[in-house]
Amino acid sequence: MTKRVASYIGSHSSGSYSGLNARTIFVGITNFRDLQCRSTVENIFQGARYPERIRVGIVDQIKDGFESCSIAMKPCDEEPEQAMCKYSDRIDVYEMQASLATGKIFARNLVQRLYRGEYYAFQVDVHVSFVVNWDEHIINQFESLNNEMAVLSTTLTDLKVSVNEENVKPNLNSRPILCNANFEGQFYQEKALRLIDQPDSVPRISGSPQLQPYWTPEFSFSRGHFIVNVPSDMYLPMVDSGEDISTSVRGFTHGYDFYAPERALCFRISKRGERGSYVDNARLYKGVTRAASERLFGIIKMNPVTVKDLSWNHEEEEYYGIGKVRDVAQFYQTFGIHAQEKVVEAHLCNFVTSGEMHRLFHDDHLHTDNMGVDYSQVRFRFHELHLQG
Repeated sequence: MTKRVASYIGSHSSGSYSGLNARTIFVGITNFRDLQCRSTVENIFQGARYPERIRVGIVDQIKDGFESCSIAMKPCDEEPEQAMCKYSDRIDVYEMQASLATGKIFARNLVQRLYRGEYYAFQVDVHVSFVVNWDEHIINQFESLNNEMAVLSTTLTDLKVSVNEENVKPNLNSRPILCNANFEGQFYQEKALRLIDQPDSVPRISGSPQLQPYWTPEFSFSRGHFIVNVPSDMYLPMVDSGEDISTSVRGFTHGYDFYAPERALCFRISKRGERGSYVDNARLYKGVTRAASERLFGIIKMNPVTVKDLSWNHEEEEYYGIGKVRDVAQFYQTFGIHAQEKVVEAHLCNFVTSGEMHRLFHDDHLHTDNMGVDYSQVRFRFHELHLQG
């Protein structure tokens, strides 16, 4: 994607705002029988500095007897200032039976279809609480990078240990940074690469988010074209893990760069009233998980040698597959991942959390047109003597 094409993507609010304050934000949420959904939507609008520029898209997977996420918590004629009343025209809900749900990735594909060309795209978990003026803060952090291809992504910290409860402002100096992955578990007799516990560290880069190798669906903020170019794959039903690695690799090959926010802007609500999981539906979709997993890892060239390339589903691979800006092999070589040997070189997090990765890649090799890090100029390959298997 060229800078000119990117400039065509992104709407602006029709209100009295101008500049950064007029840029619209699409917030995508997938909800599976979570009673916190309506509170989260309320908090999104009430916490925003410029709520008129926000539009929320929700895939609401509910069961009979549950309140829809499209219904205000109290009647609008009694409390019309509720966000779900005042901004009802900015909330789109696709409702479906939870008993038919086929997993988080397919649900995210559905919510991305509700995107209507907003300037920014924000994907976040359903059970969260936002800091005051979160929209202004997150845009300022993003724009400080001067990187059109930046994606801010992080895991969320529990609310009770993360904020000053009197005014819901951050009181921690640290935030998680995504750098720790390992091959573990069993992918049909083979280990699979997945993100594990991430270090929660004080930012070593001041004044902007910090470059990192990986992405997570818990929190993802970018220009709108990210979810157009790297959409969630609709052909991955009942897959419980691997989305983070898949999107990290696919995003990299499309030219995107991932960053940990400098400051936390929303927090997980630990008591969220969750009811069950889509895995309860596994009996309805027997046999699909293995086929979907082979597709997920096949696209990013990480299938075990026992899985032949022609055996997995290649449907719409051009749309859901890897990009042409960077090569998959460069991702693995740069970050010390040995896909076939199923090992990851240790201590990558030291390189990332210290800020050395940010300085070496972002500061030294950002394209002059601000269209991502120029990895053709990056000769770095992460190597350590110790391998973690």
